[in-house]
Amino acid sequence: MNKRTFYVTEAAVIAAIYVVLVLVFQSTSFGPIQFRIAEALTILPYFTPAAIPGVTIGCLLSNLLFEADILDVVFGTAATLLAAYLSYKLKFNKFLVPIPPILINAIVIPWVLKFAYFEANPIPIMMISVGAGQVASAGILGMVLLYSLDKVKHFIFK
Repeated sequence: MNKRTFYVTEAAVIAAIYVVLVLVFQSTSFGPIQFRIAEALTILPYFTPAAIPGVTIGCLLSNLLFEADILDVVFGTAATLLAAYLSYKLKFNKFLVPIPPILINAIVIPWVLKFAYFEANPIPIMMISVGAGQVASAGILGMVLLYSLDKVKHFIFK
């Protein structure tokens, strides 16, 4: 298999896994108190640049499939893209990889919730709740995933 085909395949598989995780855990994936388990995949840019379009497309498809507001589709997906890119740039230190998804989502998503869904909670409160969900999913679950995959990366990622 050539490199381009492998890259596209990796991205597609990551996107599919993201969408399935959002589907299975739909009840906790949306709203002002979010625990989107799929966000654990945001550590994958540590292993492969294909994870950047993978998690971005996964987020986009999840938001479209679950009929998210257009502001959520646009800005939520953009936040995921930026976070994945920055995580890739920080791959020199595995402990820094989950920081961009945590910070960017804690900053962007509360504004989306406020203006797209007219959430009544104050933005600072939602920054804390969304940030806490991101710490749990990207920070804790993501790092468990990173350490687990790090042991077998030579079998999975090329």
